[in-house]
Amino acid sequence: MSHPVPEQAFASLADSLLEYLEEAVGAEGDAELQGGVLTVQGDAGTWLVNKHAPTRQIWLSSPKSGARHYAFDQASGLWQDTRGAGDLLSTLSAELGIALDWRAP
Repeated sequence: MSHPVPEQAFASLADSLLEYLEEAVGAEGDAELQGGVLTVQGDAGTWLVNKHAPTRQIWLSSPKSGARHYAFDQASGLWQDTRGAGDLLSTLSAELGIALDWRAP
């Protein structure tokens, strides 16, 4: 298991991810980033993606897959599910039907 990224690096990575998702998802549908929480309205319901600073994770609430937590994996450059169920962008891409390709800055 990898070590969590330093707090300052987490904030930068998480903000970059959320801004990217707002732009990428917003180009295809309804997405709004406010106060560190991305809200996506889709046919199946509402997705919430937010940064959780105390655990240095990105949390996802999905009407399709439920609640999941993702930690940044420095080796792959991806936000990996803490329970081993893939990465955040793959999950969102599949659930929203949008190709997402974020990379750490």
